[in-house]
Amino acid sequence: MIKILVPIILIFLVLFPFGMAVVVYEQNFGQRHETYLPLSRSLNEFPSLQRTRYTFTSQRGQELVGYKYCKEGPDPSGVVIIAHGLGGGGHNSYLDVADYLAGRGFLVFAYDATGNDESEGKSVRGLPQGLIDLDYAIRFVKDSPEFADLPIMLFGHSWGGYSTGSVLSLHPDVKAAVIVAGFNRPLDMIAEVGRKIAGSSINVLLPFVSFYEWLKFGSYARLSSLAGFESTNAGVMVIHSTNDNTVPMEVGYNLYLEKYADNPRFQFVEFKERGHNWVWHADSTRDYRAEFNDRFAAYLQTLDQEFTPEIRADYLEKHLDKGLLYALDEEIMDQIAGFYMQYTEVN
Repeated sequence: MIKILVPIILIFLVLFPFGMAVVVYEQNFGQRHETYLPLSRSLNEFPSLQRTRYTFTSQRGQELVGYKYCKEGPDPSGVVIIAHGLGGGGHNSYLDVADYLAGRGFLVFAYDATGNDESEGKSVRGLPQGLIDLDYAIRFVKDSPEFADLPIMLFGHSWGGYSTGSVLSLHPDVKAAVIVAGFNRPLDMIAEVGRKIAGSSINVLLPFVSFYEWLKFGSYARLSSLAGFESTNAGVMVIHSTNDNTVPMEVGYNLYLEKYADNPRFQFVEFKERGHNWVWHADSTRDYRAEFNDRFAAYLQTLDQEFTPEIRADYLEKHLDKGLLYALDEEIMDQIAGFYMQYTEVN
């Protein structure tokens, strides 16, 4: 009897936590993300910005949508590929970055990752999917006559920051990468979020999460930003805010700073009060958000009906000034553009 029970217990001890890991993983990554329209950017906000729509496929044959952004002027110095973050939809939130860099003489290629906005996919599938999609976006750019012979630069935020650092292992010929509020590898972020919810007990599930991620994504799941940095001679600028509660500095910025602080191809920029999503925006945006939220709270007190998403959307459409909400920090954007310019000479 004991000989029968032992393997049954062992199987249970393996299958139960693995099953839990699968459930937790799919609950977090098993959905699509769409840009919230009342907060979305419009091409009309950037009068001189031109764009061309493209489609390309990622590893499972899913069609991804990307856009080339440019402005009239001299021949472009290079092409910057933007990898967006997770949770807010696709690249729409980065139109101001595209507009600025296009105005500084770069072509910009920005795309929606799997399961976001215009791109196909029932869900985002998991964090390594962002890395995979960036890999395929770079392949597309390299194979497209519109971008032929231009040095390739990368701009990645959050999820896109991890993807940008990690993809250097696959494309060591990338000339420069700017990583904003990024993390080193998926398991670090999953552990960070899990500990906030379940405490130290999340540690039991992490090996099973790691195994499931490998089953889904293969060798992509084992790549990291630190490994990517070692695979290339690209210039790397790392930008983070100390009060980032979404991606703590300990799982990205601090790791990179410890290893590369004295390396001349690395630049580190640290902010104090910019959180996670507002790192390249001016300090004035923080004041505007606070004032707007106060006015919105006061408005809610006057409502004599049940508050609905439609009421919120209508208020935002009538009262939100996106120019103030999304004002760029010209100093950091100048620094980013200048950093890219150092690497525009094709070797």
